[in-house]
Amino acid sequence: MKASISLCALAVLAPVLATPLVKRQDFSKIDYPAGTGENLHEYPPGTGENLHEYPPGTGENLHEYPPGTGENLHEYPPGTGENLPFYPGSGAPNPIFKFTSTYQIHATPDQVVNGSTNPVFTGGLPGAEAVYNFGIDTNNELICYLIKLTGFRGEFQSPAKTATHVHEAAKGRNGPPRLAFPNPSGDGDVRLSIGCPFTTGLIMNGVDTGAGFKLAQIEANPSGFFADLHSSLALPGAVRGQFP
Repeated sequence: MKASISLCALAVLAPVLATPLVKRQDFSKIDYPAGTGENLHEYPPGTGENLHEYPPGTGENLHEYPPGTGENLHEYPPGTGENLPFYPGSGAPNPIFKFTSTYQIHATPDQVVNGSTNPVFTGGLPGAEAVYNFGIDTNNELICYLIKLTGFRGEFQSPAKTATHVHEAAKGRNGPPRLAFPNPSGDGDVRLSIGCPFTTGLIMNGVDTGAGFKLAQIEANPSGFFADLHSSLALPGAVRGQFP
């Protein structure tokens, strides 16, 4: 009886056992349904990487920040940020000088000319350069300066009180010094001169070349003046730079 049950069971299972096993499907080679998954060539309209610009008023297509904010804020609110002469809590005093004009001049050797009737470029002192920062207050006949000199060689030499000047002359021409400044000093390659000036000490026709000179003359015609500096190795000038 038991044997007959086993034979019957085998007879029932035989067709199933004879059926080949189904090979496991390779899903890596199957395309996902349209509009989904890896074969989705682009995101749906208005989304993702094919979104040409962000919605109005947001993100990268926002041409400017809302009024009073960000990059289109032309200046910081009064009493804050970069337009504040001194930052709060710094302990710095209120500014002493209020300039009517300011200038920055980059003086280089290639701008130097000699003192002849028909000036020629001398080449100055190769490797030297200076940056002159001037603040002028014509209301109080005051000029203050910060002069940074690098690459200077030789000794300061000039018939004036110092070898660091502002002359009156157009570009490529020469003229008398109107202002003299203490020569830059310091250790190493960088020398500085900071303060406010004095007469030139250079006498022409019995008068100091700075006598009677008014700072308003610079403001009225900046390009008619230049700053320079003289070396014993380059007497006509080590560097020169025209007022802008």
